[in-house]
Amino acid sequence: MVLQLTREEACDELNKEIVKAWKDINKESLIPTQVPMLVARIVLNFTRVIDVLYKDGDEYTHVGKLMKDLIVWMLIDPVPM
Repeated sequence: MVLQLTREEACDELNKEIVKAWKDINKESLIPTQVPMLVARIVLNFTRVIDVLYKDGDEYTHVGKLMKDLIVWMLIDPVPM
C-alpha cells in the first residue's frame, strides 16, 4: 500500500508518533524494571538530547542560534548545583 502524502502531512504524522513515543517513555520510566536506574537514565538523557538536536531541523549539522544558546547555558553559564 502506497500513501500519497505531502511533506507537511508526513511531518505531522511523524510528530504525532513522536508525541506518543514520549508518552510511552514517560509512563514506562515510572515503572520499576530489572534495568539499573543509571543505565535507564543514560538512555533517557541521550533520547532527550537527540530530541532537542533534531526536533526543528538538524541543529547538529547546521549549527544555529538554538545550539549556540544551549552550549552557553550548559557550559559557559551553568546553573550552580
